[in-house]
Amino acid sequence: MSSTPKPGIHIAWKTVTYRSVALLILAGVVVFSVGLRLAFPQFTESGVKAASNLTTSLLEKVAGAAGSPAKSGVMNSQQAHITALDGTVRVKKSNSNSWVAADYNVPLEKGDVVQTGSEGMAKIVFNDGTNYTVKQDSLIVIEENSANDQQQTNVSVAVSTGTVDLATATYAQGSRSQVVVAGATASLAPDSAAMVRNDPKSDKHEILMKKGSSEVARNGEVVHLADWEKVGFQAQSPHMDKVKEIGPPTPISPANMMPIFISGEAKPIEFSWSPMANAVGYRLRISRNPYFSSTIADQKVNTADVIVSGLPEGAYYWVVQSYDADGKVSLESEKNRFTVIPKGKDTAAIDLQLDPFIQHGHVLELTGKTEVGARVMVNGREVPVISTDGSFHYFTPPMPLGESTITITAQNAKGGVNTLQKKIVIQ
Repeated sequence: MSSTPKPGIHIAWKTVTYRSVALLILAGVVVFSVGLRLAFPQFTESGVKAASNLTTSLLEKVAGAAGSPAKSGVMNSQQAHITALDGTVRVKKSNSNSWVAADYNVPLEKGDVVQTGSEGMAKIVFNDGTNYTVKQDSLIVIEENSANDQQQTNVSVAVSTGTVDLATATYAQGSRSQVVVAGATASLAPDSAAMVRNDPKSDKHEILMKKGSSEVARNGEVVHLADWEKVGFQAQSPHMDKVKEIGPPTPISPANMMPIFISGEAKPIEFSWSPMANAVGYRLRISRNPYFSSTIADQKVNTADVIVSGLPEGAYYWVVQSYDADGKVSLESEKNRFTVIPKGKDTAAIDLQLDPFIQHGHVLELTGKTEVGARVMVNGREVPVISTDGSFHYFTPPMPLGESTITITAQNAKGGVNTLQKKIVIQ
């Protein structure tokens, strides 16, 4: 074989491993760092510390993303949501100095502020199931809203001014739900309900347990509260005063969201409630609005039921209180809403068909069909659009957590009606 090279293009290469490249780069970095160290000792020392801290932080984040056991139990921020709105309600986000109108789509986070107007009301639901009903002329601050990987939650709300009703759910053991009022912190047990009132102008601050139990801590003093027990104090008071309140009657009829059908003239409507021990009388109030800023009826009776006449078509709210021989008045009962609906004489129930409800988070999608030309109401709110064939499509306002009743009523021009009720559970 001839050893003479053949004409053509010859390519030669040398294998270089990744390890060799890495070692070469590392050697260059070391030489560069030593040079900087000799020329600028103070600058390079701080730079090395900063680089070290950055590296440590990155490693911790990577480890956390991989589910490192060392990071278990760390609390993560959560959002709360408004599930009911009425009147003027404003929100100021923690990262903003301006107020915006409250909306169902505005999430609430730690540091956010919610304010209601003179006829405003907002219901806020947290991820642990705790819900706050913020009454008129009130302002609250979300102090804490977080959860860890063990599903333990931490919710804390400060009531700066006004009145708030709140209720806790059955949250995980080790969770905490607190409300803060003028330096007093109430820690509520699961499945508890309370009313909080803070009036800085008159220097009156109160926490009332409606159900369940709580511990109220202030200036090193701890007071335990059970059903219908209340603590009150002033800013300069060294101690809190604990008193036992009179529980309110329980409304029975008309039940909440109940439709009442009338033919011709308005028929008498019977109101009843649970009788209370030591009560010598009761006060019944009926209003067109849930704030009772004006009343249709306000009367005192000595029995646990009364008949009221003359209520025309429309939606109403009613509430009752009891009072004893000394004139001490109980708290208000829950407010029940009912609707008076006219019904034609001797008319059969009209057709009303419902499809299975579709749940979108807290909102329910309703579809169904009724008689052509009929109107349909869902929990007293009229369905705005009904097709020419009687089919309808409706989205409810956001529903609260827990069990609720949906009442659907169809009515035609002759007074014929049909009502269906369904129970739903929002979890």
